[in-house]
Amino acid sequence: MKVILKQDVKNLGKKDSVIEVSDGYARNFLIPKGLAAEATAAALNEARIKNEALKHKKENELSEAKALAAKMSGLEVVIRSKAGANGKLFGSITGKDIADQLRAQYKIDIDKKMIVLPEAIKSLGETEVEVKLYAGVSTKIKVKVEDSQGA
Repeated sequence: MKVILKQDVKNLGKKDSVIEVSDGYARNFLIPKGLAAEATAAALNEARIKNEALKHKKENELSEAKALAAKMSGLEVVIRSKAGANGKLFGSITGKDIADQLRAQYKIDIDKKMIVLPEAIKSLGETEVEVKLYAGVSTKIKVKVEDSQGA
């Protein structure tokens, strides 16, 4: 029997994929548990339309991410923070701080999780930071940390 999976099922397939399973497995387990639906002509057509819409949405997200990467490439974000005499910060600069400054300085709204920092910035100076915008799309920006007391 052909069924369309409503969600990911271990050892069978991913959501919205059409698979062939035994009649008993489909009728007694997959369909009653809500994991699958019988693959009728209407259901197959609906699944095909969903897959096309999802593919179109992913293409749009990818093109938007590439455009944003081109816009962000080479940007310099200036962050002012208190520092000691030896150039060490009181505290640290995290991905959230960088995302907030991107929003304030350039009106670019990105999630703090997109900013790849191996460890928080804890000293004055320039640091190059990678920003992962989408799967396979990333760019680098410069983060310049200045002493707020010296300004």
